[in-house]
Amino acid sequence: MTIDEQIAYLKKGTVDCIPESELRRKLERSAETGKPLRVKAGFDPTAPDIHMGHTVLIRKMRHFQQLGHRVIFLIGAFTGMIGDPSGRSATRPPLTREQIDENAETYKEQIFKLLDPDLTELRFNSEWMSEFSAEDFVRLTAKATLAQLLEREDFKRRFETQAPISLHELLYPLVQGYDSVALASDVELGGTDQKFNLLMARQIQREYGIKEPQLIMTVPLLEGLDGVQKMSKSLDNYIGITEPARDMFGKVMSISDELMWRYYELLTDMSATEVEELKQAVARGERHPREVKAELGRQIVADFHSEREASEASDEFDRMFREGQLPSDIPVVERSAETVKLVKLIAAEGLAPSVAEAQRLVAQGSVRVNEERISDVKHDIEAEPGREALIQVGKRKFLRVVFK
Repeated sequence: MTIDEQIAYLKKGTVDCIPESELRRKLERSAETGKPLRVKAGFDPTAPDIHMGHTVLIRKMRHFQQLGHRVIFLIGAFTGMIGDPSGRSATRPPLTREQIDENAETYKEQIFKLLDPDLTELRFNSEWMSEFSAEDFVRLTAKATLAQLLEREDFKRRFETQAPISLHELLYPLVQGYDSVALASDVELGGTDQKFNLLMARQIQREYGIKEPQLIMTVPLLEGLDGVQKMSKSLDNYIGITEPARDMFGKVMSISDELMWRYYELLTDMSATEVEELKQAVARGERHPREVKAELGRQIVADFHSEREASEASDEFDRMFREGQLPSDIPVVERSAETVKLVKLIAAEGLAPSVAEAQRLVAQGSVRVNEERISDVKHDIEAEPGREALIQVGKRKFLRVVFK
């Protein structure tokens, strides 16, 4: 790619590029010297699983890799014990070292579904922060003023409402900034909610004598399947990157045609020009939205599974929803021949996270037994040896229960 093409590709799906003039200068210098840029993104290991919302940032790291640059996936083993205050109206409970280590191991298994291991540095900020002395911390805190920290929106709001702000929370943006010093990063990526921290890192780098501090780029928070709220496990509007290919494809097919373009922009490696051309083809009636959405689903599934599994998931979806057939690989479980409440069975077998959620699903008509819709939350499954029950929850969850 030319430098202009590289800039367009790297800026696709971003919100901020500060300062934009430095992106061109850094890319040109990298091309002249043959020295790749060091591109940092930090992740606090607050949860063990990554969903598609997280991959917007990881995919942007991949875009830098595709242009030959080196990315640093920084796990905040030290900052995780502080707790990121971004967007918080109360102090976040710090994680234990055991929780951090456990979650970090899971991250390591997941990120290389997108990133090239040979162009990735996996680092922990405890490498340098655990060696910080009291004197080092005093020197670090001297690099910013309390007034600057209170300009941060969440701190400002809590200060004005007299909500508690713990002193250790004020250290978070300073420590994140020092990470950029320790790693000599040229570029730092983050969500829009991290903008204050990223800008603070530029100041900290300058204070430590780095003449050309890092460029910062922010990416948006991805909307969930509902197209309204941000993608979140707590809102159950997410696509997990470890979900089965069939479930992943089905969830993509459930989004609106309008949201589809947002997912094309943020969850694929297609250029902005390619996405716009596809969008115009749909507008002109040359392509059908469902066909284009299926292509999106196959691209996403292939990234996290394989081309073969993406094709199989697409074919399975067509069989189920176009032809009304059942899936070809319905899980089978055996249970003792004892009458059981449907909602308890659904929760026990993992088709719903709790009995309460199972009751809600039954009441709203989302559950079928032997292809008959059940709406009575007190419904019993009559069990006799050798009898089977086919349970369907929603459009994509199936289970065949064999009583013995």
